[in-house]
Amino acid sequence: MDFTAAPGSRFRDAYDKVLAKWPADREALTVRTPFGDTRVNACGPRDAPPLLLLPGGGAATSVSWYGQAAALARVRRVYAADLIGAPGLSVPAADRHPRTVADLSAWLDALLDGLGADEADLGAHSYGGWIALHHTLRAPGRVRRLFLLDPTQCFAGFKAAYLLHALPMLLRPSPRRVRAFLEWETGAGAPPDPDWLALQEAGAGFPARKPVTGPRPAPDALRALRTPVLLLVAANSRTHDPRDVAAGAAELLPRVETAVLPGVSHHALPQSAPGGLADRVTAFLSAD
Repeated sequence: MDFTAAPGSRFRDAYDKVLAKWPADREALTVRTPFGDTRVNACGPRDAPPLLLLPGGGAATSVSWYGQAAALARVRRVYAADLIGAPGLSVPAADRHPRTVADLSAWLDALLDGLGADEADLGAHSYGGWIALHHTLRAPGRVRRLFLLDPTQCFAGFKAAYLLHALPMLLRPSPRRVRAFLEWETGAGAPPDPDWLALQEAGAGFPARKPVTGPRPAPDALRALRTPVLLLVAANSRTHDPRDVAAGAAELLPRVETAVLPGVSHHALPQSAPGGLADRVTAFLSAD
């Protein structure tokens, strides 16, 4: 399978339709890294402090941040990246791709270098949260503040029911299976945006590499982390137990704020905008 091939027209059309929901000043950037060319969608004042956003896995892509981009751009220069090797407009290198957590951290370092950011705030959702937390532990001097939206495999494991429902989609991806899974997970909260759901369906056949996975961050490393962290947990998440996630973070992280987002599920984030979410994040980013 050619992992450097351009995305099909259906995927690109769906991607652009969701990207159109971003602020009007958005711009597309391509940042070269040792692992390939990374697509970054940016908005906000160019002279504002940088904020790098990572999406969840699958076909979430950077455009999923449209519900938060305008609010975050009031206090930051927002950079949202498509993960290397995942569905999106990033183009992996033919001869090198991330295989380990260290590789993912090196990719983020190269991405920040390419954006001219010695230090940045970092925000992430789901699988992106796992990447962001590991990177912060490896390079704490580059991350000023970290906010996590319902991160997976950081402070609690997956629910068995979630894995069972995801298995058919993972084994044989198809638009129908993707839709059924996402409608099941978001069924306890607000329904997904039809345009965003169409993007997830279009990503079912996207040539993507197996994502880098691994254990949760080591407890001793988390206890030693001095970077301020904001953890926002989806109350209706079927991915993991929200109470376990919040309790695990509160036990391990010395500088963490936690809050539960009512009426929203795991996969409704970050495109959904629950009441108070943007205000909570921007206040956290702006704190001294």
